[in-house]
Amino acid sequence: MRGLQDLWARVYDVGIIALGGLIASQLRFEDVADGRLYWAFVAFSATLSLLVFPSFGVYESWRGRSKIALVRQLALAWAVVQVGAMALMFSLHMVNLVSRLWFGYWTMLSGAAMIAGRIWMHALLGRMRTAGMNLHQVAIAGCGGHCDELIRKIETSPTTGFRASAIYNTKAGGAPIAHPEIPVFEDHVAFAAFVREHELDEVWLALPLSEESAIMTLFNEFRNDLVNIRFMPDVRTLSLFEGSVTNLLGLPTINLIASPVPPSALIKKDLFDRLFAAAALLALAPVMIAIAIAVKLSSEGPVFFKQRRKGVDGRVFTIYKFRSMRVHQPKAGVIEQAKRGDPRVTRVGAFLRRTSLDELPQFINVLRGEMSVVGPRPHAIEHDNLYQPIVQGYIHRYRIKPGITGWAQVNGFRGETERVEKMEQRVAHDLYYLRNWSFRLDMRIILATIFKGLRHTNAY
Repeated sequence: MRGLQDLWARVYDVGIIALGGLIASQLRFEDVADGRLYWAFVAFSATLSLLVFPSFGVYESWRGRSKIALVRQLALAWAVVQVGAMALMFSLHMVNLVSRLWFGYWTMLSGAAMIAGRIWMHALLGRMRTAGMNLHQVAIAGCGGHCDELIRKIETSPTTGFRASAIYNTKAGGAPIAHPEIPVFEDHVAFAAFVREHELDEVWLALPLSEESAIMTLFNEFRNDLVNIRFMPDVRTLSLFEGSVTNLLGLPTINLIASPVPPSALIKKDLFDRLFAAAALLALAPVMIAIAIAVKLSSEGPVFFKQRRKGVDGRVFTIYKFRSMRVHQPKAGVIEQAKRGDPRVTRVGAFLRRTSLDELPQFINVLRGEMSVVGPRPHAIEHDNLYQPIVQGYIHRYRIKPGITGWAQVNGFRGETERVEKMEQRVAHDLYYLRNWSFRLDMRIILATIFKGLRHTNAY
């Protein structure tokens, strides 16, 4: 069945590439025959796609995997094919013979059709699986909350086509697994017999790493059966963030403590940050000039306040703010946070701090790549040294660039941290942001900062 689907997918892709070239010729030329040279071009791309697409996993089974990732991989694979086709034309000195407009039409039409076809096919398969067709019956060996969570995900994702059909409770006599509609076994021999008798498709080992004996017992039990055995380790007691799997040196690797934001997402976030910062600095230039004049007139001293802070991976940088206090000599190694009614704060400075306008120069830090628009707020280095040993997870705030605003700030955790509990709450929100980062969350935080975060009772 899987082989037949792969064959049809390849035939579909080749057909769409050819059809896209034909439609592009009809759009570009009055006489389609004028594009006869292009059919060699189309044939080359169709052949190259059959070689390139499998390398990007386009023809693998995406059951239970992200369809967004499939679309991304397909788009990238098609781009590689088209770059390869253009490279061929350059090498043959024929690139000037090909209409760029036709090439653009062809690339967009064929790419969009291949993506649309897969989206439609996965939607159709999802409906079939929800209706009880094209299912993979799964037997789960596990215990406790991790096993329950896995079953819950299966039940709430019917379009993936997995169905839990048997459970082996590896902690015999322990807490019962609360799924009365699924047969539960406390003996692995009876469990294995049920799997074979009902010809189940998959055996999932939802066990902690400490259960090596149970893992090996089940592996040896099914190693000569035509059943897929998948290990889904329970790493919740070990990992700071949700355990993810990556590939290092060709080996599958479980990330227990590592940045949960992938490098590709960080690149996109950095690009957005710099564009946003450049636009903000241009748009707010008159406001910032007016603030600079007001700060200069309010008291003697520089317009900007500069301080050393830690950035991503603990690298130190100089942060910029509009000066809100009178110039004073701080005690060596001591940072005194502003308090309500602090005499050091100027009248202009008090307004800037209440409205967060003193933070505007940090768009310069963002443009320089030292900060992000959204991220954990950077603290004074002295505070880092104070809180890092006593607040769990504090250091992991610096696995991403610090931000002008953040999840903690829009939820009210800003200003003075005179108690450790306040810092713990702030760090908890920062770690939540890391675990759940997305562009949608960033936009939500930016909008919250603009509409409700500029003024806050804790800012003084």
